[in-house]
Parts: sequence; structure tokens; C-alpha cells
Amino acid sequence: MRAMPMAAVLTAALAFVAVLLAAALPRALDRGADDALRAYLRRQGPAPTSLYASARPVPGQRTPQALDSVLEALRARTGPGTGIDLAATGPVHGTVTMTPRGLTNPELKHMPGDPPPPTLLNLLHLPRITSHARIVEGHWPGGAAEGAPLPVALAKSAADTLGAKVGTVLRTSPGVGTPFLAEIVGLYAADDPADPYWTGLPCPTAACLSPTWRVTAVVGADGLERFGSWGGSVQDFWRLPLDTGTLRADRLATVSAAVASYVAGPTAAELRRATDRVELQITSDLPRLFTQAQAREQAAAPLAALGPAGLAGEALVVLCLAAGLGADRRAAELLLLRARGASRWGVLRRLLAEGAVTVLPAAALATALAVVLLPVPRLAPTLVAAGAVTLLILLAFPVRVLVLLSGPGAAAPRRRLVAELLVLAATVAALVQAARRGVAPAGAGPDPLLVAAPLLLALCGGLLLARLLPPLVRALSRAAGRGRGVVGFVGLARAARGGGGASHPSLLPLTALLLAVTTGGFGATVLESVDTARHQVARAGVGGDAQVAAPPTATLPPEFARAAAALPGVRTSAPVWIDTWGIVLGTSQQGTQVTVIVADPQTYAELSGAVGRGRFDPGVLAGGAGGPDAPLPALFGKALAAQITGGGVHELRFGDGATLPVRAAAVIDGTPALPGGGTLTVVLPAGPTAARLPRAGLPTHWFGLGAVEEGPLRGLLAASVPKGDAGGYLVRTSAGAADRLAHDPLQASAARLFWGSLAGAAAFALLAVLLNLLRAAPERAALLARLRTMGLRPRQGLALIVAESLPQALAAVMGGGLVAAAAVALLGPSVDLSTLVGSAVPTGVRLTPRPVLTLALGLAALLALAVFAEAAVSGRRQITTELRAGDPR
Repeated sequence: MRAMPMAAVLTAALAFVAVLLAAALPRALDRGADDALRAYLRRQGPAPTSLYASARPVPGQRTPQALDSVLEALRARTGPGTGIDLAATGPVHGTVTMTPRGLTNPELKHMPGDPPPPTLLNLLHLPRITSHARIVEGHWPGGAAEGAPLPVALAKSAADTLGAKVGTVLRTSPGVGTPFLAEIVGLYAADDPADPYWTGLPCPTAACLSPTWRVTAVVGADGLERFGSWGGSVQDFWRLPLDTGTLRADRLATVSAAVASYVAGPTAAELRRATDRVELQITSDLPRLFTQAQAREQAAAPLAALGPAGLAGEALVVLCLAAGLGADRRAAELLLLRARGASRWGVLRRLLAEGAVTVLPAAALATALAVVLLPVPRLAPTLVAAGAVTLLILLAFPVRVLVLLSGPGAAAPRRRLVAELLVLAATVAALVQAARRGVAPAGAGPDPLLVAAPLLLALCGGLLLARLLPPLVRALSRAAGRGRGVVGFVGLARAARGGGGASHPSLLPLTALLLAVTTGGFGATVLESVDTARHQVARAGVGGDAQVAAPPTATLPPEFARAAAALPGVRTSAPVWIDTWGIVLGTSQQGTQVTVIVADPQTYAELSGAVGRGRFDPGVLAGGAGGPDAPLPALFGKALAAQITGGGVHELRFGDGATLPVRAAAVIDGTPALPGGGTLTVVLPAGPTAARLPRAGLPTHWFGLGAVEEGPLRGLLAASVPKGDAGGYLVRTSAGAADRLAHDPLQASAARLFWGSLAGAAAFALLAVLLNLLRAAPERAALLARLRTMGLRPRQGLALIVAESLPQALAAVMGGGLVAAAAVALLGPSVDLSTLVGSAVPTGVRLTPRPVLTLALGLAALLALAVFAEAAVSGRRQITTELRAGDPR
């Protein structure tokens, strides 16, 4: 350390950075996996992430205390040590009727129809409803005299929908038994309709439309006995929500086993005995969700491993290069020690001790810093990764010295040829295997082939470049020698030789640069393809670049479509009327329910072409302006067309009883107006259809293409509809949908990991270039000093350094770009991007030049700056410093 303080500092810095990256990697992976697991489960909602217990009420007196006792037994098997932690929102329990009954009250509002479908009613008892809702009119239900209507409370919004009020007696259809009477004694409002407490309950806070109105009446504790006279299935239930915020990906197997025991295992059997409810059934979607979450993580693992694999290869090359530089610098000293009687193992022990003094403190500091900066519960993977890298750094220099002191073996050209052939054989085998079986399917975990193939290609590219670069540069130097100046000739001649006393360019710097560009270019192309596919999926889900949908049974204001077409960025405006209750008569099933879409043919064709679903020629919908009985031309979905038993005219019947004659003008493969692109559809031209069915001229949906922003669209909608009604309208844009897909922590973690690894690889590549320059610096400095005595000007000295150093770096970067393109072409068709996109997409990655060129040119610029900086520093050295008597350089 006293003799070479700068070398010791650089060794410690290299060890610190390498160990820090190695220790941070498993912690970053743990954080990403935990965040992805928790976010995925949170998106499912509280109902699927809960344990749901149910049983028929026990015969005899039904009391809230009986429900509470089962709840306590269920909760006793959860908590610390059981693997199951319950959410802070708490359990939900009560009694519910499973079979709804239709209301016969003529004074209530009903859905249109002939006859109108009855409104359905359920009964529900929630012991703790008063903690989550408040009475806004009347009072909470209590007991009732025998024979009197059952007192119930109804949600205020549901009462407004039906036109009910306090005092209304709800009458159900007789069904199997006698009519059931329930009197509304109170109207309540939920403190927070989005509270997880209401999740999974049958329409507790508002009326539901599916396809008729459905409401739920809340019954008090004194009314539990009346549930037996409902005439249908009644069930006690207990829902225990899981605390997803405490789950860890590494403990998922333990939690999954505990949940499985709760659902169908020893815990379930024990609970049936403890509660005296032999019919107690415990169900949950958690096992399925755990499996899906684990499959998502494993599906993203192959692509997420690309960046760290490239960084690991880059770091290994730089360590070998640093070890080679150190061995060259100290070769004379070490050979002298051997000549004076030191054994090889004695020299190696001394080098290990020297390395431990600088490497171990730096490694310990780096590991501690990684633990502090990335707090995660698991420590073992961090220590293993940090220890492995520390050992590698400690052994790199002694192993290189051992080779140096071992004396000559086989001829160097022969060793090099054998090594090159082995690498080539391994690369060809990997590519053949990739073409034969493809990349590991989603859910199979990291694929060694996908990780190793780009690295092997980069290594092959480095070997090929090391073979081709010297003759190419020599040809350039001969061309430069025919000119008047000598700077270019001398610089290129030294570049062809390799500098530093070598007979050819060093392979390690070339490999480092090729690794950085190849893995970075391949990964950047994958992420570019992910972004492109994500925007395509978002556009297909929205039905265009923007969509505005009216609530059920409502339409958009007539002036909205005209104003929306004038918004900035809108290039196509398509108002559409949609009816989901149409029926086409005369099919193989006598009648087939379809979705009817009425739109302007021209704009709808543009929308279909942009989304890529349901493309057609707008001319086929022309000619529908005949008489009132003339059939309208229509587009039939392919599933509907397959059910048509004969050609000609078919009758299309709407939900209100209106009919239209239609004829199939063309068959389409879907529609952008429906999220699933359903093929049980009928598309009609807007003008002729509205002339015969006036309500079809009032659009229920609006679709737009172009750079449509969600904010102005919502503002326009708020100004067009009555105040307070805008909340029922749906506003979506493809940009917002793509942004939501991109905010999946699993995808964000994979992208962060890749870009972080790429930044580290670029830094190591830059370090490799600097080490290579440093390796040749003493000889180059002496040459410049001698040339300065012959009249070489300082500016010419800088040009000579650039001419010597820059060709190798730029050639490696450009070669890396070509190898990255080859990796995409060879491996891309087998890569499945569905997990990173957030939706199912076709398998394959297409080669796009932009990410590869951007990465290659950026790294080339960075390396050029480094070369110019080193040239400026080397050019300022004094002649008297370099021209020393007896200097062999």
C-alpha cells in the first residue's frame, strides 16, 4: 500500500462497486417480488383474497351470538405463527338469502320490457352494519309482531332507483310458498361505498342491474327467525380477509400450505368439530391466486435475468483485465522473488494477504451499505452473493500470477484456437437448441439458454473482431502511410499491434464492450417491444384511443359528440349506439342474442382498422335507404354467421319489442366496441337505422382516435351532462390504460433491474477501456516523448493517441450492435412478452433498430470522451519524466 497507493485505492474501489452490486441484486429481487405479489393480490380485491366460510343456519333459535361464536373459532386459527394474518379491515359475517325473489309491487319502477322483468330482492343480516353505515331516514329495523311485515332497511340509492320510500311494503311473488312481506322502516347510506366491508355482498349499497334490478334489504337481529319463511336457501357466512401487505414472496409456500389446510385440511376438520357445524365449508381463491402470482414471477424471471447476467459477465471481464494489468505491472518483481528462492505458493499467499488488506474492508462496507439502502427481511442471499464476489476478486490476481509463474505450456496460438473453437461450438449448440425448443415457457422460471445465448454471441463476436480488427486496421495504416503525415500511420499501426508490448489487440476489452452493447441492445429491444405491445393492448381494450360510455339505459348528450370531435388531437370521432339485448331470429337456435352496434360506416371502418379488429369495407353498408320494409345491410360477427341456417333476410328484434329486417352484407371477426371483441354482433349503418328506429340515433358510446387526453375529455363531459350525473359515465383513454398496465410492480421491477444493470455494465465497459489505455500508457508516453524530441507537436501527440485508441473501441461498439441485432433475430421469435405487457400478446420480439442504435451510439460517445480525456492527460507529460537512462520502454 505504501509502494503503490493508487493501485491499492483502485483495487478497493473496484471491490466496493462489485460487491455492492452483488449484495444489492438479491435484495432488489426480493423487494421487487414482494411488491409485485402484494400489488397483484390487492388488485384482485378483498373478496378473492379472503377466506370464506359458510354453513346453513342451525335448527332452533337463530341469534347473532351463534354467528359470533363461529367467528371467534375461525379467528383463533389465524395470527402470528399460523402463516395467516388477517387484514386490519376485519372480518365480515352475517346471514343472507341465496335465492332472490321477485317483487310484485306495481308502484315500483321496473326495467322496460313486455312484460317488464321483476325486480329481485335478497335479505341480509349484518351484525356490525351500524359501524359502516348511517340511517338517513327512518330507523334501523327491529322486531315485528307475528303476521306483520318484516321490518327492513334499504339503501337510499336503491330506494331512489326503485321509487320506494319509508313505509313501502315490499311484496314478493309466491314462488313455492306464500308471498313474503317486508316493510321499509329505514333508509341508510354507506359511510364509504368502496369500503372492503361491502365487497362480496349482494348489492348492499345500491341497486344492481344484472339484467334486471336487484336490491338487498337489511334485516335486524330480531328478524333472523323470519329467514326460515323466505322459501329459499339461507346461509350463514363469515369472510376473513387476508392481510396482503405483510406477504413475502419467499414465504409464499408456507402461507399457501396454511391456507390449503384451512380450506380442505386438518384446520378445516378441526373447525367443524369446534363449531358443531358439520356442513361448514371454507372456500377461497387464494390458492389459485398464489399459483398465478408465482407463475407471473417465474414468467418474468427469464427477461429480468438478462440485465444482471450481462452485468455479471461484464464485471468478470473487467476483473480479469484488472488482474492482467496488475500481473503485467508486477511481473518483474514477482519473477525476481522467484529467482531469489520464493516458492509459487509463498508468492500466492503473499498476494492473497495483500489483496485481503484492501478488498475485505471495501467488501464489508459495500455489503453493509447494501443492507442499509435496501432493507428486506432475508439476509442469507446477500451474504452469499457478496461472499462469492469477494472471493472472486481476491483470487483473480493470484490466479493470473499463478499462470504467469507456471512457465510456458502449449503454444499460445494453439491454445487460443482451441478456446475459440470451444466457444463457437457452445454458441452454435445454444442457438440450435433455442431454434428447436424455443425459450422456456411462461412460468418455468429463468431460462439458462436465454441468459447464456446473448453472452455467448457477444463472446463469439469478440473473438471474431479480435481476428478481423488487426488486418483491417493495418490496411488503414498502410493507406494512411501513403499520405504526407506520420501521425495517422503510427497510431493505426500501434492499434493493429495492440500496444503495451502485445502482438495483437487484447481480447478482454473487446469482449467487455461487446457484452455491454449486446446484452443492452437485446434487453432494450425487448423493453421497446413491451411498450409497443402494451399500447396495442390498451388501444384494443379501450376500442380506440378514447372511449366515453353512458350509464345503462342512458345516452350521451347530442352535442357531446360534436364537441368531442373538435378537441385537440382528435382525428376520428365515432359516436355509436349499442344495444346488448338484440335477438336475431332464424338461426340454428331459433333465436340468438346479439349485441347491436349502430355507427357511421366510414368512421367505424377507420376505428376497426386502427384497433385491428373487425376490419371491413365501408361500402358494403351502403344502399340501406330503401322503403320501410327493405332489409338493412348489416355486418354479422363470425360466431353469429356460423349459426345462420339460410341466406336472405333475417329479423332483428330489440329489447323493447321493435324489429328490423336485416341481411348479411359481410362477416367480421369482431368489433372494437366490445372489450372482448365479441363475434355475436350485428353492425348497422347509422343513417338508415335511425330513420326507422329513432332511439338508435342517440349514441350510447363515443370512440375517438388520435392523441386524446383524458382531462379535457372529462371536462367536456362534465359540461355536457347535468350537474352531478357525470359520475355514471365511463371515460377511458388508451394512454391511461397503457400507463396503468405499465405501473404493475412486476414489470416496473424488471425494467428497473435491467436499466440499473445496463448502467453498471456501461460503467464497467468504460472502466475496461480505461484499463486498456492504462495498460499501454507507459510505452505510449515514452514513444510520445521520443517523438517530441524529433519535432512532434503536442496537438499531433493527442491525435496519435486518439488514432491508436479509438478504432478498437468504436469497432467493438459497432460490432456489439450487429451482434445484438443477431441475438434479437435468433432468440426474439421465441420470447413471450405477455407477463411484462400485462396481457396476453403474440409470442415474439421484432427487431427495431432504434433501441440498438441509441445504445450503441451512446456508449460510443461515452468511450470517445474517455479516450479524448486520457489523451489530453497523457499528452501533457514532460519529456524529462519519460526519457530516463536505462528505461527499456
